[in-house]
Amino acid sequence: MRDLLFFDAMVTPKIVTLIYWLLLTASAVMGLVLLSKGFGMMKYSGFAGFGMVVAAPILAAVSALLARIYCEIMIVLFKMNEALQHIRNK
Repeated sequence: MRDLLFFDAMVTPKIVTLIYWLLLTASAVMGLVLLSKGFGMMKYSGFAGFGMVVAAPILAAVSALLARIYCEIMIVLFKMNEALQHIRNK
């Protein structure tokens, strides 16, 4: 308990994993919504609808990749903090 009260132990790395899964889920939902909107748009403009159907999985993959990169950067920062604390305590 003392570790949490005096910031000796970090809680955020555990939360980053949850945030990653939420962002990954949001990316998948966004891809599915864009895909369905693309199919709906095809009855108005076939070219624009086809473009959206092609772009939807690409955008979902890019957003999932960016979420992963962001969360990895956060984890690396916390790992650096742990390593520095270990060096300081030697």
